[in-house]
Amino acid sequence: MKDWLDQIKWDEHGLVPAIAQDHKTGRVLMMAWMNREALGLTAAEQRAIYWSRSRGKLWRKGEESGHVQKLHEMRLDCDADVIILMVEQIGDIACHTGRHSCFYRVYEDGEWKTVEPVLKDPHAIYSAGH
Repeated sequence: MKDWLDQIKWDEHGLVPAIAQDHKTGRVLMMAWMNREALGLTAAEQRAIYWSRSRGKLWRKGEESGHVQKLHEMRLDCDADVIILMVEQIGDIACHTGRHSCFYRVYEDGEWKTVEPVLKDPHAIYSAGH
């Protein structure tokens, strides 16, 4: 049987976009990148693990903030080039800005307006020693 990871259409950098959604509401929480190792580990550990392009290393969501994403289901789109992770967002904060979702700005009247509050100050999240 063909390796399930071989069925992914990785981009030229060996990455695939992954969208994290709340498993209960379907709300899009964030988008990040995964490489083959990150996707394999996500399946094995049942938690979201991404590839940090800026740091050039694996990023276990919540390793610093404590805001782990517990995996409930993974889906692959029809073109095999986008992953959706249905997750339970621990702490209800997915965004490094301290908000529930990274998608907290809405386009209105020619500008981006912030429509969601900060749930926890990011300085408090990332200096807490997680």
